[in-house]
Amino acid sequence: MSEQPVNPTPDAPDAPGAAGTTGADDAARAPGTTGADDAAGADDAADDAAARRAASFERQRRLRQEPRFPGGPAADPAGSHHERRIRSFQPRRSRVTTGQEDALQRLWPTWGLDIDGLRVLDPAELFDGLPVVLEIGFGMGEATAQMAADDPGTGILAVDVHTPGQGNLLGLADRNGLTNIRVANGDAVILLREMLKPDALDGLRVFFPDPWPKARHHKRRLIQPEFLDLVAQRLKPGAVVHCATDWEPYAEQMLDVLTAHPLFENTVADGGYAPRPAFRPLTRFEGQGLDKGHLVHDLLFARV
Repeated sequence: MSEQPVNPTPDAPDAPGAAGTTGADDAARAPGTTGADDAAGADDAADDAAARRAASFERQRRLRQEPRFPGGPAADPAGSHHERRIRSFQPRRSRVTTGQEDALQRLWPTWGLDIDGLRVLDPAELFDGLPVVLEIGFGMGEATAQMAADDPGTGILAVDVHTPGQGNLLGLADRNGLTNIRVANGDAVILLREMLKPDALDGLRVFFPDPWPKARHHKRRLIQPEFLDLVAQRLKPGAVVHCATDWEPYAEQMLDVLTAHPLFENTVADGGYAPRPAFRPLTRFEGQGLDKGHLVHDLLFARV
């Protein structure tokens, strides 16, 4: 339940400093006041402003931590258990439709999991022995659902922090009878580092991650040498990392970083970008980019 913001009381028409009055008017209304009184008033106003800022910060903190739906994904499942660090994603609150809310409440206890960093998962157990591919960042889930329908023999562990997308993907899975999807809520790095054993995954997909285009934000990009070190430990030999982006500078960075890593090998003979595989659906987002003249680059590197 949200609280009403605390607003300062507007100046009354005859209050000191109100529109249309002058310093002489103020002095006439308050004979005997001094500069010390003025300073005290300024201090009181500053204290009030600081108190309002603190109250606003506390309301926002509680909002981030409180679960949105009973039995659904937590607001910040690992926030109190693991170190604060630069993240490649920015959690945001968006409107959740009635259908998405219904899917979250009905299906999250069965097909959803919070990335809390407090337990170790067995992907094979989650998917009844199927090989498992981790997908980081699935948006609204249309492409994920399509890939799951086209390849029912592969489990997709799909990670995101966007609540409407989580609800939408669960709804798609339910309506289409897809039992090879699990939705994980939280930080994929904590999932990889704390909750998966070595050689647990049969592949990794990172489609259209946030490019963080400003130079000062490049450190937030997901595909970095340290991230690939972690990924290499969790992938089985021969497993493929598949990245796709329509942001040219990020594509170049991905290609450089993956090529330089000793535990990954480009599946393309000439060492460049790969043609879009038929199994990666053309999403609405991608189509909009293509209409604007964006080039989409796919990269497929195998764990050696």
